[in-house]
Amino acid sequence: METETENKLPILELAWTRYAHFDAAANERNKSHIKFRRAIAVLGVLATFFAILTQIYPDNFPAILALLLKFVFIATPIVASAMAAFTNWFFGKGDWLVMRAGAEEILKEIFVFRTVLQKSSDRRAWLEKRITDIQRNVYRGLGGEMILKPYKGPIPPYDDPDDPTDDAGFSDLTGDEYFNFRVEAQLSWHMKKVNQFQNERVRLQLYILLFGALGAILAAFGGPFGLWVALTASTVSALVGWQELRNLDASLKNYSKVVLELMVIYDHWNNLTPQERSEAEFYQMVRSAEDLLWSQNVEYIKSMQEALKSIDQEEGELVNQLIKKSIDEDARFKQGLRDTIVEQTTQTMRTSQDSLVETYKQTFGSLAEEAASPLVQAELEAMQQAAAQVVETILVGTSQLGIKLQAIAEEYKGVKINQETPATILHEMMAKFPTTGEVKG
Repeated sequence: METETENKLPILELAWTRYAHFDAAANERNKSHIKFRRAIAVLGVLATFFAILTQIYPDNFPAILALLLKFVFIATPIVASAMAAFTNWFFGKGDWLVMRAGAEEILKEIFVFRTVLQKSSDRRAWLEKRITDIQRNVYRGLGGEMILKPYKGPIPPYDDPDDPTDDAGFSDLTGDEYFNFRVEAQLSWHMKKVNQFQNERVRLQLYILLFGALGAILAAFGGPFGLWVALTASTVSALVGWQELRNLDASLKNYSKVVLELMVIYDHWNNLTPQERSEAEFYQMVRSAEDLLWSQNVEYIKSMQEALKSIDQEEGELVNQLIKKSIDEDARFKQGLRDTIVEQTTQTMRTSQDSLVETYKQTFGSLAEEAASPLVQAELEAMQQAAAQVVETILVGTSQLGIKLQAIAEEYKGVKINQETPATILHEMMAKFPTTGEVKG
């Protein structure tokens, strides 16, 4: 195989970069979603646990601890509800699935570019157009909000430069190289995931049956053990919800089908002699493998999107019926907690509002009474008298001023005031004007 530096086409580097962007974003969003869902499930169980502790808390224990326990009991479902609302708001649409689809489609086109189209003169323009179309599809699938962080990892991602047998990602591939880097690698990866899904499904089912049976045993004992049935019911509900979220049954079937078909491709290529491994066989292997992997990816994304919306409950035998009853009772219990929170909050708001309204009424009603008091009436009368005196002073002053001005006008009525008027006459006239008593400056 040619070296990486000799075959590092710019368009391939761009394609691997776009794949790395979508792949990293999908992985990060998926991990965050799983963490939030796990935390919500744990808080749901803890809410039941604290409710039981609050109910059985001994009277001779410190009161401060009882208060703290009640606070934690009240806060736990509130925090769980807030986290659930946040998760539904930011993760409910499954945007990481859209990014995963974009990443896998780019990866498919990269391998087609390096195999089937390696002799085509137009393959660079073709790959550029396919990358553009895929990015636009992802943008539309995300509702017009494609938020990507800068990618700082290796290009291509998951490449081990110290492994000479690893795919460097930039050279054209032969039939055997494609078989090793793509078919064998995907077969090994899917077989590993199938076993992981199976082990996780078995563990979850065992836990569900165990806690379901434990709840039935505690209920049979009754007495002080009866309260703990609620905890087993809450745990069963959380485990069933987690199983639905993981969508293990559908994923296991989907991946098993991929393993089967990849094994068919694997067996056919290995059955061919070196002379029979022609270009036609090589290209047919590429088409079959890429179509299979893309179909599996589409089916996986579709099933996960459906799992995010809703998963039907199944009825079974005795233990399964007990499990379903536990889920229903746990849902009723949590609904009671939510109703209590809403009721208490509403009551508190109404009480505070009524108190403020009553204060306003008291203040408003007291205005008339205070205004009619002797003290206020005396102050009002004094203010009226002071105002009357001010008006009278102004009127008297205005009248005297008018008389003096009229006398001055009679005395100098024969004098013309212009530029030729002597200064002595002007000074004499100004000296006779009355003063106002106002401070100058």
